Amino acid sequence: MAAAPLIVLGVTGSIAAHKAIDLASLLTKGGADVHAVLTAEAQRFVQPLPFKTLTRNPVVTSLYDEEEGWKPTHIRLADEAAVLVVAPATANCLAKLALGLADDALGCIALALRPDAKLVIAPAMNGKMWLHPATQAHVETLKSRGAEFLGPDGGLLSCGYEGIGRLWPVEKIAVQVLQSLGRA
Repeated sequence: MAAAPLIVLGVTGSIAAHKAIDLASLLTKGGADVHAVLTAEAQRFVQPLPFKTLTRNPVVTSLYDEEEGWKPTHIRLADEAAVLVVAPATANCLAKLALGLADDALGCIALALRPDAKLVIAPAMNGKMWLHPATQAHVETLKSRGAEFLGPDGGLLSCGYEGIGRLWPVEKIAVQVLQSLGRA
């Protein structure tokens, strides 16, 4: 039996962060070895414990989280990941990924990600933020580097506006990611 593919699930500071808990569960149930990485902003919305319980793996909450051994956790995850899924991805996260900023564990993992690993991004933000030329330029930069975008969806947003910016349904994200790994 083949080893379960390692998925790094990056969670950023969006109200949709609570949906990432269900995504972690679906990916794990789908046969993946899921390792959650929560930014400081994500931790304003969700706590590490549900991710740890559902994935049965430690949760990275800081660039300085270390496991046993000598290799930094963020480098080990970047070396072993078959896919890095960022869901939800905020406008701030998209900018940091496009610019190559590595000021947290998620940014470092993205920069050190092995060349054959996939980068899947599921944005969630206010519609005006999504449609802003700066955000769209970052999206195009990331797409030109091979990133796959899932969403955003349209509908009622948490800010009260109607429009594009909702996180794509986590069930669809899980199916897409698992199919790309030959698991669905």
